[in-house]
Amino acid sequence: MSERLVVIGGDAAGMSAASQARRLKGPDELEIVAFERGHFTSFSACGIPYWVGGDVPERDDLIARTPEEHRDRDIDLRMRTEVTRIDVPGQRVLARDLESGTEAWTGYDKLVIATGARPVRPSLPGIDAHGVHGVQTLDDGQALLDTLAATEGRRAVVVGAGYIGVEMAEALSRRGYAVTVVNRGAEPMATLDPDMGRLVHDAMSGIGMEMVNGAEVTKILTGEDGQVRAVATEDAEYPADVVVLGIGVRPETALARAAGLPLGEHGGLLTDLAMRVRGHENIWAGGDCVEVLDLVSGRERHIALGTHANKHGQVIGSGVGGGYATFPGVVGTAVSKVCDLEIARTGLREKDARAAGLQYVTATIQSTNSAGYYPGAALMTVKMLAERRTGRLLGVQIVGREGAAKRVDIAAVALTAGMTVEQVVSLDLGYAPPFSPVWDPVLVAARKAVAAVRAGGA
Repeated sequence: MSERLVVIGGDAAGMSAASQARRLKGPDELEIVAFERGHFTSFSACGIPYWVGGDVPERDDLIARTPEEHRDRDIDLRMRTEVTRIDVPGQRVLARDLESGTEAWTGYDKLVIATGARPVRPSLPGIDAHGVHGVQTLDDGQALLDTLAATEGRRAVVVGAGYIGVEMAEALSRRGYAVTVVNRGAEPMATLDPDMGRLVHDAMSGIGMEMVNGAEVTKILTGEDGQVRAVATEDAEYPADVVVLGIGVRPETALARAAGLPLGEHGGLLTDLAMRVRGHENIWAGGDCVEVLDLVSGRERHIALGTHANKHGQVIGSGVGGGYATFPGVVGTAVSKVCDLEIARTGLREKDARAAGLQYVTATIQSTNSAGYYPGAALMTVKMLAERRTGRLLGVQIVGREGAAKRVDIAAVALTAGMTVEQVVSLDLGYAPPFSPVWDPVLVAARKAVAAVRAGGA
C-alpha cells in the first residue's frame, strides 16, 4: 500500500523535496500531492531585479521547471490552491481552490511545509496605492513592469536598502528613473557593518542615486486619482511616480503557528538536522519558512536564500524517500551588486559577534582585484573579524569591483572548517597577475588580523 506525501508550497524547497522523493520512490510506493497558491513553480525570485532591469529578457527565463514538467514526473501539482489549515492530529490539510472557492481536505502520511517568506509591508497610510510594489514573486515583477510601462514620470523611490532594495534601485536606474533610496539604517546594506555600508552608499551616490539614510517612512502620498505621488518621512517628502518596497521578508508561518508547530525567536519553523520539524516524525519543513543553525555563532537564524532552500529540499526529499541526508547549518554567505560594485559578506558582523558574547578584533585593508600593474586593476576593501584570544575567523565583508564578490567563498569555506586567521594566511590560493596580486586581498586581510590577534586587539 502506497503512502501519500503532501507538499505545501511549489517553489524551491517544496518542489526540490517532491522531485527528490520521486527519484527515490515511484508512484506505486509514494503518491505526491503538492499545493501552490501562485501561478508559477520553481522560479528564481533572486532573478527578478535583473529581469526588471533588462539583463534577463523574458519572465520564463527565471522558471526552472513548469507545473506541466512536474506533473510529467508523477507529481499531482495543484496550482492556484492555497492550504488554509493543517490538522496535525488528523494528518490532513484543508485547501481552497482560489479560482472556484471550493475547499477540500487531503490526508497525508508525510507532510512538507515550504511556505516561504512574506515581504515586510508596513501598515502605513497609502501603502496600497496604485504604483506601490513589493517584489517577491513573478506576478509581483510583472505587475511592476506593467506599471513602469504605463507611467509617464521617471521618479522612483525605493524603501529599504537591503539586497532587494539595492538591486531594485539599480534596475530602476538602468530603466532611466531618477532613484531615491529611503533607508532607516545608518548606511545601506545592514548585512554589512556601517563602515563597509558607507562604501555602498558612496558608490550609489556616485551614479546619481539620492541616498536618504536614518529616515523612517511615515506615509505614502497619493493624488486625487489614487496614484502614488510621493513618499513622506518625518522631515521631508520625496516625489515618486513608482515606489518599490525592499524592506525585507519574514517567515510565512501563520499555518504552522495555528497548527501548534514549534517556531523560533525569528518566527521560523524549528527543525532537526534532517529538516524534520522538531517533535514531529512525519513533518518536514524547509526554505524561507525555517530557521537554521549559524555555524559561527551557534544560534538559530532566519536567512531567506534560494541556495539554502534547494539544499533543504534535497535533504527533505531524501528523508521522505527513505534515504538519509542532513543540513548542518550555514555561515551566512551572501553576495550582491549595484552597477559595477560587488558586495559580499559571510560570517558575523561586529554587532553579531557582540550579541553572541564573543570578544573580537577587526582588520580592514584595501587591495586590488589583480596585480597593481595589470591593466584595469581596481580597488577592493576587505574587512575581517577574528576571535580575540583564539584567532578563529568570525566573518569577512568585501566591497569592490570585478572579482570582489566571489572571493568571499574563500572565507565561507574557512568559516565552515573553523579555521583561524593564521591558517587562512597559509592557504594555497591561485595566482596570476590578471586575477590577483601575489598576496590575494583575503590573505592580506588575514595577515593584518593575525597581527591584531597577537597584539591582543590593541
